[in-house]
Amino acid sequence: MNTVSKACRSHPLESILQVKHFDVLIVGSGAAGLSLALQLPTSLSIGLLSKADVHSGSTSWAQGGMAAVLHERDTVESHVNDTLEAGAGLCHEDAVRFTVEQSAAVVDWLVAQGVDFDLRNDQPDDEFREFHLTMEGGHSIRRILHAADQTGSAISNALNQRIAERANVEILTDRCVVDLIHGDDRVEGAYVLNTTTGYVETIGAPTVALATGGASKAYLYTSNPDGATGDGIALAWRAGCRVANLEFNQFHPTCLYNPEARTFLLTEALRGEGATLHLPNGDRFMPRFDHRAELAPRDIVARAIDHEMKRLGLDCVYLDVTHKTREEIEAHFPTVQARCQALGIDMAVERIPVVPAAHYTCGGVVVDQFGATDLPGLYVIGETACTGLHGANRMASNSLLECFVYAKSAAKHIKNNHLSEKPKNLPQWDDSRVRVSDEAVVIKHSWQALRRLMWDYVGIVRTNRRLKRAANHLRVLEQEVDDYYASFTITKELLELRNLTLVASLMVACARERKESRGLHFNSDYPDTLESGRDSILVPANGRSKLTALPRYL
Repeated sequence: MNTVSKACRSHPLESILQVKHFDVLIVGSGAAGLSLALQLPTSLSIGLLSKADVHSGSTSWAQGGMAAVLHERDTVESHVNDTLEAGAGLCHEDAVRFTVEQSAAVVDWLVAQGVDFDLRNDQPDDEFREFHLTMEGGHSIRRILHAADQTGSAISNALNQRIAERANVEILTDRCVVDLIHGDDRVEGAYVLNTTTGYVETIGAPTVALATGGASKAYLYTSNPDGATGDGIALAWRAGCRVANLEFNQFHPTCLYNPEARTFLLTEALRGEGATLHLPNGDRFMPRFDHRAELAPRDIVARAIDHEMKRLGLDCVYLDVTHKTREEIEAHFPTVQARCQALGIDMAVERIPVVPAAHYTCGGVVVDQFGATDLPGLYVIGETACTGLHGANRMASNSLLECFVYAKSAAKHIKNNHLSEKPKNLPQWDDSRVRVSDEAVVIKHSWQALRRLMWDYVGIVRTNRRLKRAANHLRVLEQEVDDYYASFTITKELLELRNLTLVASLMVACARERKESRGLHFNSDYPDTLESGRDSILVPANGRSKLTALPRYL
């Protein structure tokens, strides 16, 4: 029996009611979604959905780079150990090793797609020239390859060029998934809002892959684009899939503090190249918190900044990169320099004001090594997934690597397990019982309430009281959003709010389950870390699996 949301909607026009079919439906046009589409057989018809244009996701915003073991000075074992240490005892070593061992092959594949990573300029200009590698927090050696400070953009541009050459891929922009369609035993497609026309389209597919990114827009201050609203996590949960470790929300320590640029990230590579953090009086403070100082993992650096800001009543702290020449800054950090310059900050001679901001969702939908979920035919990859790689704190620049490794693995699994028969008799979306809203202010108010609540109660430092208050407020907010959803025609803003309110509730539920402080989750009422780490796994009422452990890798 096909699952339909409680408030079904459609348009009476025959052309709108026609069901579109694909062999594989990919939701998301970032690194994970694009690389999956490129590695699937060309014999499969692929629908690639994007909420806006194909460059609107988080990938294009990624500045720093991608971690990989590329030369004899580095080892897989070293990268594995660094990741395990950063993950604060919660990484799954099988997932870490599975990912790291494929890093060199991922780089080869990306270069073959046309990604132009920076090369060293201190070697002869010939075919044996090495990549320029930089350092980032948590890493014990330089292993971050990059394209200046626009690595994500370089990857996105190259992969989109390759996608444009694929006749079997149809790109559908300005599309928001309302809900998945699924039977008793597998996924069958999705209901999709065309935000240009306002109509809900029915798309059938025996295989669906969610690559929608994280949920950092739950917070008032974030380094992510507006589309980071937890869509894939919410869709999978409503379809009966488990989620895990959503309490681990990574706050990037250094987001530019400026009313005109609240979401602009200052790449960790700045600190990798020697930038230091200072109080307004010029004093460095990171050496007081960790022997690695500014190169400690992100959770430690963000918590240290938060502590100093609260202790001294500061609006921000300062990042100092003035030890670099103007020429070096222009060569390695052109994007950061241009943004700072536009705001009247000359980073070659003055310190940059910074604050922590929500950056990465370390937990997500429970998947195996192929990105497969509890619902047959449904795959989840990228930031939307919980693979076991990141544990309690994602190590810098492992996220892009994860996208490509699991996209390749999922593509292989889909190829070997794909159903050729397309779903039949899919029910249409019916909006005959709803009306156009004349209360859009409700949506705006709910957005503001949600993001402020999460920032104040579920931020860098938490308490039992704050988490309880958050849970109570979210329960009321969820009910208000559900009532609104059931009564009025849907919009992109409403769908995103519905998804993010649900995911915020799941974040709080995971946080309340954890009776300790570990990695990115710090609770003042449980300041100690337990001897052994345990994943916090939530099972939906309609869940297909009751297992409370992540899958073991083959």
